[in-house]
This record gives sequence, structure tokens and C-alpha cells, in this order.
Amino acid sequence: MVSEEPKPASAAQNTAGWLRGLDHLPPPMIVVGAIFSIQLGAAVATSLFDSVGPTGATFLRLLLGFLVLLIVGRPRFRGRTRRELLIGLGFGISLGLTNILFYEAIARLDLGIAVTIEFIGPIGLAALLSRRPLHFFWALLAGLGVVLLAAPWSASSVPLEGVAFAAGAGLFWAMYIVMAQRAGAAFEGFDGLALGMVFATLIVLVPGVAGGGSELLSVHVLLVGLAAAVLSSTIPYVLETEALRRMPARVFSVMMSLEPAMAALIGFVVLGQAVGVREAAAILCVVVAGIGVTRGSDAAPPPQAAIEA
Repeated sequence: MVSEEPKPASAAQNTAGWLRGLDHLPPPMIVVGAIFSIQLGAAVATSLFDSVGPTGATFLRLLLGFLVLLIVGRPRFRGRTRRELLIGLGFGISLGLTNILFYEAIARLDLGIAVTIEFIGPIGLAALLSRRPLHFFWALLAGLGVVLLAAPWSASSVPLEGVAFAAGAGLFWAMYIVMAQRAGAAFEGFDGLALGMVFATLIVLVPGVAGGGSELLSVHVLLVGLAAAVLSSTIPYVLETEALRRMPARVFSVMMSLEPAMAALIGFVVLGQAVGVREAAAILCVVVAGIGVTRGSDAAPPPQAAIEA
């Protein structure tokens, strides 16, 4: 017997009205808007650290982001196979650990520095998968940038604990990219992202509640958390989806390599985090490495919005 239950609308159908409003904007401007929104969301999230700590902020960002996704994406959870659930679990593990490690990093490091160090994850993955000698050069250049940022020889060196958290976030970001590609092949629309966010939220539930305590129920904290979730997930996900529809994946990847520079700019303007000559040189190394390692690839990357907080 054929079920009469109506099929849920796809993500493309749900966001079609929003995307039509972007038709008059050039694709590069849309990508820059997505990068700006992601990093602004990270800056907003830092204002929660005094109240609920990095773990509490991570929990709020994932939980509220998931609730927004339920409204705008209407994902389907019923009837999933064991394989789909395992993909969702792997997706969620990488998503949750990337977020919590990244928030721990920006609690100790300037935003631009943390994002720059984190960026070595996808650069290293791209170099490893391509196996082109030139791409290993770009990975070494990115590594040089990270060494310049850490500057263990300098009295003004950054906290190594923060460097470790940012590097860990980069490692799980690379895992996220692999799992996001598998989820994209196994699910339609927002379904894979939504399932991954369920597992990610459960993973950070205990440390999040322990770190945030009763402050997680504060109206102010909830409103700031919602703003961070929308800026970090909903808005950039829609913008990235539209950009990938209208421009080559290679060009999109190159433009996304500007994230460390945008993070440094947002950190300076919004958070008052100044960037010195050494830091600027390090960020430039990583940005150039990101552009170099992605120029030869035509594979579309997954949207970044789910992981940047």
C-alpha cells in the first residue's frame, strides 16, 4: 500500500523565497556576506563566556541553531536506516567537537588568531587528498603561519593552551568536511545537517549545562545565543547555498579562504583585538595557502556555516 503521507518540502523549496531576494547581488558579494556573518556570530558568542563559559555558549549555539533549522528547513527524522544514523553520528561528533574546541580557543585567543590556526585543518586535508607536491608546499606555508602566530620564542607569545584548542578544532573541522560530504550524498536538503546537530547537541549537553548552569535560562543569554546561532548558521548557510548555485565551486573555495582575514577584521572592529605585524604576516601566509591549495579543485565544499560559531 502506498502511503498517503505528504512528503516534506526540500531545503531548496523552503528557502526559495529567500534566495530569490538575492538574485540582484553578485555571487562574490554573497560569499563575503556569508563569511562576515559567520565571524560576526563568533564575536557575538564571546559575550556569553562571562555568563555561561565557552561550553555553555557552545551548547546554546547548537541547540538554538537546531531549533531554528527545524523551523526553516523542516527536516525529516523518521525512517532512517542504520547507515544514515551512523553517518549522522559521525557528522554530529565532528560538528560538536569542532564547535566546543573552537569556543575554548576564542576564550583564550584573539578571534583572528584562533580562526587562522583552525584553518590549517581544511588546508591539510586538501593537501593530503590531492597528493600534489605543490599542495604540500601550501600546507607548509600554512604551518609557517601558525608558528608565527604561536611565536614560542617571543615574550608576547600566545597561550599554548589556546593554540592546542584551535588546532584541535581544525582537526575536527577536517573530519567535518569528510562527514559533510557523506551526509550530502546520503540525505536531502537540511536533513543531514539537522540529524548531525541533534547528535552534536547531545555530545555537548553535559559540559554545556555544567558550564552554563542556571544562567542558560536567562532571557538575555538566550537572546544573545539565538543571535549567535542565526548569524553563525542560518544566514550564512542560505548565502553559501545561493553562492554555490551561481558560481564555480573552485572560486567559492578560494573566496572562503579569506575567513582568517575576515575574522581578524571582525576581531579588531567589534572586539577591539589589534593585529600586529607578525600576526598580519601569519594570517597572510594562511590565507595565501588556503587560496593556493583550493585553486586546483573543482569539488564543491560543504557549507561552512554549521561549524563556525
